[in-house]
Amino acid sequence: MSTDLTSIITVNFNGGELLTACIRAALASTVDVEIIVSDNGSTDGSLHYLEKMVDDPRLMILRNKTNLGFAKANNLALPYATSQYVLFLNPDCLIQKNTIENVIQHMVNHDNIGMAGCLIRNLDESEQAGCRRRVPTPWRTFVRVLHLDRIFPSMPRFECCLMHLTPLPDQPVQIEAISGAFMLVNRAALEDVGPMDDDYFLHCEDLDWCMRFRQKGWNILFVPNVEITHAKGVCSAGRPVRVEWHKHKGMVRFYRKFFRHQYPMLFMWLVITAVWIRFSLVATVETIKRLKP
Repeated sequence: MSTDLTSIITVNFNGGELLTACIRAALASTVDVEIIVSDNGSTDGSLHYLEKMVDDPRLMILRNKTNLGFAKANNLALPYATSQYVLFLNPDCLIQKNTIENVIQHMVNHDNIGMAGCLIRNLDESEQAGCRRRVPTPWRTFVRVLHLDRIFPSMPRFECCLMHLTPLPDQPVQIEAISGAFMLVNRAALEDVGPMDDDYFLHCEDLDWCMRFRQKGWNILFVPNVEITHAKGVCSAGRPVRVEWHKHKGMVRFYRKFFRHQYPMLFMWLVITAVWIRFSLVATVETIKRLKP
């Protein structure tokens, strides 16, 4: 295992030219890197464009014959990662030259850090929802669905899981969960916790991993003074209903896996029913959008 190298794993599915921009930015890092692109059967020419534009021995491409899902594609790349730190980076993210170096330095300066995230901005420079968050327990989901956080904004019991509308901290802080778009993981923690749960196809595997890291006693660090840009949704733009299906299915799995013994059965049933009602509404809206001329 190399202590002077950072391994970067990027799962691609029809990431277009943004994949190449992502890899180029990562290769320009101030730390030594190796990059493993795990491609889930892309059909948009993104791999061809990457190979045409980037000729670098630090880049390895794994070609999965079908779309295996986000977690499984990440896990397949793990055996090829040889460094002490592994960055799981979405293909539609652009990091800065010193992003990895700065986040690792903060990890070293804090105790028992298993993974770290940074400030993720949308293309309009706003903070991305999910960049820093509390774990979406069934209760917090109930609060969010009913907008109780807006009705009782000063009551901690009605806090929402999303934190992007709250003031940014002025220094790195430990947090319950970060975004899977950028997760810099300590190898020792990864080996202790194990890989992502690949029974999730898309979405919620990052929340699951954050839960498992904290259950094992590893802290999660959010670094607000390091910023990246994430063009969220590029890889899933052509299949919004399917993405929403996997997102909602993942949430149900997440609730059952971690909270089924902590809440009354009736309450869990109500929350899970609310999840599927929400999916039905979102799917209907997306279908109507696609049918419009």
